[in-house]
Amino acid sequence: MIFASGNPLFYGFSNTLQNKYPNAVIYNEPHFSSIQLLANKTNTNSNELMSVSVHGRTWKALDVALIQQKSLIGVLTDAEKNPKTIAERLLEYGFTNYKISIGEDLEGEHEKVQTLTLSEALYQEYHKLNCVLLHKTEQRKLHFGIQDGHFKGLPGRPNMITKMPIRLTTLHLLEILNAKVFWDIGFCTGSITIEAKLKNPNLEVVAFEKRKECEEILYQNQKIFGVPGIHGVIGDFFEQEIEIYNQPDTVFIGGHGGRLEELLTKVNEVITPNAIIVMNTVKETSNKIFKESCKILGWELVEEINLTLDLNNPICLLKATKTKGK
Repeated sequence: MIFASGNPLFYGFSNTLQNKYPNAVIYNEPHFSSIQLLANKTNTNSNELMSVSVHGRTWKALDVALIQQKSLIGVLTDAEKNPKTIAERLLEYGFTNYKISIGEDLEGEHEKVQTLTLSEALYQEYHKLNCVLLHKTEQRKLHFGIQDGHFKGLPGRPNMITKMPIRLTTLHLLEILNAKVFWDIGFCTGSITIEAKLKNPNLEVVAFEKRKECEEILYQNQKIFGVPGIHGVIGDFFEQEIEIYNQPDTVFIGGHGGRLEELLTKVNEVITPNAIIVMNTVKETSNKIFKESCKILGWELVEEINLTLDLNNPICLLKATKTKGK
């Protein structure tokens, strides 16, 4: 017999036991979870409650819930990811459309329950045993393709961005809704990366860029559009230890520094079987090198789309897939 507080099937010890002893017959007599207790004590309608845990975990689950703009988010906290740092993260990425309920030492001697604005939550200290509810007060504007001018870009170079119609077509070719790990090589303003994460909040995104000034540009655009959870890597791609990152199943080539063949060979070493690779080309030489590299690397060129916007040069969108086992 094991005694555990709350509901042992809610991020609790019963789950651990079931994983450790899959053939065991386990009987549970659960109480309310801490999130349920807080909802009850704040008279909160929990029909649409989505619960996540950052207790000993990354921010990912909370980031996904925020990007999805869930109406009610319950969060299990820890010493570092506490009500104060949660409020800081929401404010950092512009999620001012939430208020926060905090339950401390629930059903204990020092129980305290309060509902605050995110700003108010920054200036208090909290009992080490706590959990929170995030209540959405209004809906942030959703975009089906962000206008180019809404992104912060390179100073004096307004055209250094993948234009919105090209961007949406690129995301279609990348099959971004089905992807798990996405690499954006040469992210510049981060327009592709940000739209990809907005379309698929569960997507793991690693974005590479050589120019140091683009690190701050990406961060500012993340804050503008409410897109936490993007891992930016600054520096020459050819000097990166790319093996330390999770294998991508979809890759966008946004820049190659005149070394396209070498870059595609390097990418081929880490991508998953059946991975998707997309590149938008303006120069005929880049188009030719991409197609020749496909033959050499055993990739299948599956789609080629030519688009022209306004008076700009035609852009050729190329999509290839890695043949399994190659």
